Amino acid sequence: MSDQSSIKTAGPKKRAVSLDLARGTMLLLIALAHAPLYLYTSEPGVMQRVEAITFLDQIVNFFGQFFIDNRARAMFAVLFGYGLSLAFESRASKGIREKEAIMTIRRRSWYLILFGVVLAVIIGGQDILMAYGLAGLLVSRLLTSGTKTLIRAFIFITLFYIIFLPIAWGFNMLEVGGYGFPPEVSAADTYLHTAFISLVTFPSIPILIHLMFPVLPSVLLGMWISRNRLLIKPEKQLKTIYSITFIGLTVSLLGALPLSLLGTIWHPDLFTAGFINGLHILTGIAGGLAYAAIFGIIGAKMKEPGGFILSLTALGKRSLTFYVWNETLLVLFFSPVALDLGGRVSNGTAAMIAVGIWGLSVLLAMILEKMNLNGPLEVLLRRLVYKNK
Repeated sequence: MSDQSSIKTAGPKKRAVSLDLARGTMLLLIALAHAPLYLYTSEPGVMQRVEAITFLDQIVNFFGQFFIDNRARAMFAVLFGYGLSLAFESRASKGIREKEAIMTIRRRSWYLILFGVVLAVIIGGQDILMAYGLAGLLVSRLLTSGTKTLIRAFIFITLFYIIFLPIAWGFNMLEVGGYGFPPEVSAADTYLHTAFISLVTFPSIPILIHLMFPVLPSVLLGMWISRNRLLIKPEKQLKTIYSITFIGLTVSLLGALPLSLLGTIWHPDLFTAGFINGLHILTGIAGGLAYAAIFGIIGAKMKEPGGFILSLTALGKRSLTFYVWNETLLVLFFSPVALDLGGRVSNGTAAMIAVGIWGLSVLLAMILEKMNLNGPLEVLLRRLVYKNK
């Protein structure tokens, strides 16, 4: 998430257009990924997706399986890792000792966890801030390590997930008893009941995410591409970026293909279906990296950003604020404790509402940009992290 310095936009310091553009687009993918999770009257489909009723539902599910599910999260993690490196380098460039810079990163990570707790418990949204805050704590020491150490850590952690994840998901689907997960919400839910359950279970959320949806490999990849300035100075390394994009997209699309066949022309046993979902998640790491690289290409080719690009970058500058804002609106529209559209609409309609929520965020971010104001949560995070500075 972006981290601005004050309520007024920082002076003339140039920001990386590619990075902000990626963050702004990432928020759309996350909204599209989270909207189906509230559709509690729909029959389970494949994994987190509900059964398609209309042709639009089928398109949304197909597009989601290939381009969003387990890919948006990986892109988020790559950008998060990139941001960690930039924040550390920014502190180091000001002559701050490495130990103090690391402590700053850790304080920021702890506050992200706190923001995630508020989002999950008080607002009732789908949170990933706790998982990424935990990731920041786990990888913070590697910010001072050499590139070889970073690569070795990536290889070791990724190999663990390659061995563990497909098998774990195989047994998980045996436990579920079908290709799809039952709804997480129901018509009987009340705000107090939901908040109480979240209060009891929130400590397990980041642990389960790290266990079943690997975050650390993508965070480490983000730190690696940051050291190589692939998004800040993409024009100097276009050949590398093109290679990352081509290989990453190829792996991602091939990894999504088997999952897209489940329940239609292929009906394997449940353990195999879970194994396939594990492969879908693993190949999503390559997809998330490729998505980030695509914005490096866009940044290198773009000479004069138009109005829409400027709006997306304005949103990317305030990604923390609008991530929480989008999740809050998803709860407001879909949750049975609010407007309850989750009990009345199909996946296609839910996707259109998610796009509308994201579009409103783009508009609001542009208004803040014209007023020369940063996002309120970016301001709050900055003041909390640097309150003694």
